[in-house]
Amino acid sequence: MSRIAFIFPGQGAQYSGMGQDFYEQTTIGREIYDMASGLLGFSVPELCFEKNDRLDITEYTQAAMVTTGIAMMRVLEEKTGIKPDVAAGLSLGEYCALAAAGVMSDGDAILTVRQRGILMQEAVPVGVGAMAAILALDASKIEEVLGGMEGVQIANYNCPGQIVISGKKEAVEEANEKLLAAGAKRALMLNVSGPFHSVMLTGAGEKLGEVLKGVEISSPEIPYVANVTAEYVTDQSMIKPLLEKQVYSSVRWQQSVETMVADGVDTFIEIGPGKTLAGFMKKIAKDVKVFNIEKLEDIEKLSDL
Repeated sequence: MSRIAFIFPGQGAQYSGMGQDFYEQTTIGREIYDMASGLLGFSVPELCFEKNDRLDITEYTQAAMVTTGIAMMRVLEEKTGIKPDVAAGLSLGEYCALAAAGVMSDGDAILTVRQRGILMQEAVPVGVGAMAAILALDASKIEEVLGGMEGVQIANYNCPGQIVISGKKEAVEEANEKLLAAGAKRALMLNVSGPFHSVMLTGAGEKLGEVLKGVEISSPEIPYVANVTAEYVTDQSMIKPLLEKQVYSSVRWQQSVETMVADGVDTFIEIGPGKTLAGFMKKIAKDVKVFNIEKLEDIEKLSDL
């Protein structure tokens, strides 16, 4: 008997146009998008499916992506009857995991990430912060190099050989040079609108904590893995503090996957645009089964589960 995890990608996934078939060809998919439009006060299908400049701005991207992830998940559940044993999501994707675990309603997850996006966008002026991907250097070596620096930290432990750093632009650029000198194969500046998952966003995290005071949180129906700790969350009282901290803390994705695999999870279903998490999985736990759901037809691949 397979032990199944639903996993959800973060904001870096390539996104434009994704979900349109779920919206146009399924009742529940359309209901999710229309609900999001009513809650947010703008057309989410227009944002997602028509060419525009807003989709690259995090205050819009976050709401669009979580709406799409939840719509895909609900259609998948309806068509297959598959229910996950555990759930996890990378950064923004954690909110889809919260919906999958029954911790937040679909509507509250969408509304919360809209506020999260606004707070993160406003936290640091554009150009002051930066992020970079460091390739082919051990995490321990990166930790060692960054340990002697100020203004830069690890933002994402994605998989062996891929770590993302974040912080003040000058500090990130200096870190890139030091990490290349320490043996990194490449250090790539990322096209992002802020220094996400760095202490520069501490204020945004604290303000999100205020927003979360008004959000109803339920006990998890299934365990989900928190980015901050890479451990299962089953205690309802831990959820809001962890979500607040997630904004300015490292995303421990590799460790999260290792936690699920150690618990016997052998089948991962990535729900959302792209195959980013499947790519990471090849380097973290290549012996597990991984499925990607980004088009309606992809659901047919799950018929044997």
